Amino acid sequence: MRRSITVRVPATSANCGAGFDVLGVALDLYNELTLTLTDEPTLDISVEGEGAGNIPRDEQNIVWSSVRFLLKQAGAENYFSGGQLRMKNAVPLSRGIGSSAAAIVCGLKAANVIIGNHFNRGELLNIATQIEGHPDNVAPAIYGGFTVNVTENGKAHCFTFLPKLRLRLVAAIPDFHLPTREARDVLPQNVAREDAVYNIGHAAMLVAGLMNGSERFVSLGLNDAMHQQYREKLVPGLNDVIVAAKTTGALGAVLSGAGPTVMAYCSGRIDAVAVGEAMKGAFAANGVAARIMVLGVDNHGAHIVNR
Repeated sequence: MRRSITVRVPATSANCGAGFDVLGVALDLYNELTLTLTDEPTLDISVEGEGAGNIPRDEQNIVWSSVRFLLKQAGAENYFSGGQLRMKNAVPLSRGIGSSAAAIVCGLKAANVIIGNHFNRGELLNIATQIEGHPDNVAPAIYGGFTVNVTENGKAHCFTFLPKLRLRLVAAIPDFHLPTREARDVLPQNVAREDAVYNIGHAAMLVAGLMNGSERFVSLGLNDAMHQQYREKLVPGLNDVIVAAKTTGALGAVLSGAGPTVMAYCSGRIDAVAVGEAMKGAFAANGVAARIMVLGVDNHGAHIVNR
């Protein structure tokens, strides 16, 4: 038995400022996977693009382990004992734009299609959350658009929507890795009540502004008091880069996920390239080389490329 499918999954940016572990957005930057499942007990993995020299090509590969996890959840692990993975990656690794989420969702989406879409998207979200630990990156990778994510009684729930204003997201991607574990270790176990209230209000304001199409409310909603201040020491020049983006016309700029990428939100009337150059210059002034990507909001989420 031999079955193949090709899927494409977007990069994501979590937190979106004040929405720590709650908000996320899908970006039009993609990893592509061609998965072939067979009944022969062999594994063949190839990687092109980002991470080609670092990604494991054995049973430890996160895409393959996600495939096996889904097959086990579906009771289909005995039908396919081996496989072939052809990965084409455009999402940079360990930069805060959802490389691990894209890998997980690639494996889950492809395996699910091969076994006849045994799970719906809500069920895929919960399986992905079991693997990733939280839904803020895997949800937009599955659904596309902006997502609001909560976990209740161990089950992840996702509300997804598209903004009512034209956005360009400018990613300033430093040339160093920042593991998520390290970025989480610097966060305090408890936060002050006023900081919690501040973030609740601003996260709600961001969602309202995006759904209403209000640049003013979006700009307000991007401010954070819960995680960026603690991660500043891990990203040299973080505040300077944020200020540079705003000064050049961005509605705001935030640490993307756990970092180190800084993501600027620009309305359609702003020169996104100029914003990116200002951010790159601010990083350079702090001794950090960075590359710039001007991205849009993906509205598809994980999808089949061919059958």
